[in-house]
Amino acid sequence: MKLVVAYIEPGIIEPLREALLELGVGAFSTWDATGAVPDSTVTGQYRGVEISSHSRPKTRVECVVGEENVPTVVDKILELGGDRKFAFVLAVESAYPMDTVAVGSESAG
Repeated sequence: MKLVVAYIEPGIIEPLREALLELGVGAFSTWDATGAVPDSTVTGQYRGVEISSHSRPKTRVECVVGEENVPTVVDKILELGGDRKFAFVLAVESAYPMDTVAVGSESAG
């Protein structure tokens, strides 16, 4: 089993959710995240003081899948993730309950 973690552009989660469901990934987590970038994303002035932000909003997606499903899931995330996407894969020793893990063509369990 592997844990796929991805950062995608906000607002893309619904098309990705539908695509992952079609691939047999029925359970995954998402939450709002922020990525730090070297260049300022917002600049302005507030009460005479220049302000700038070096962060960009992201959505973090995590799902546990069987090793054979990793390439398909990562490819779908990279296809639909928007202009600024990033994914990585980690080994998972075990996961419970197993019926939430996409293994092969269907959920395990």
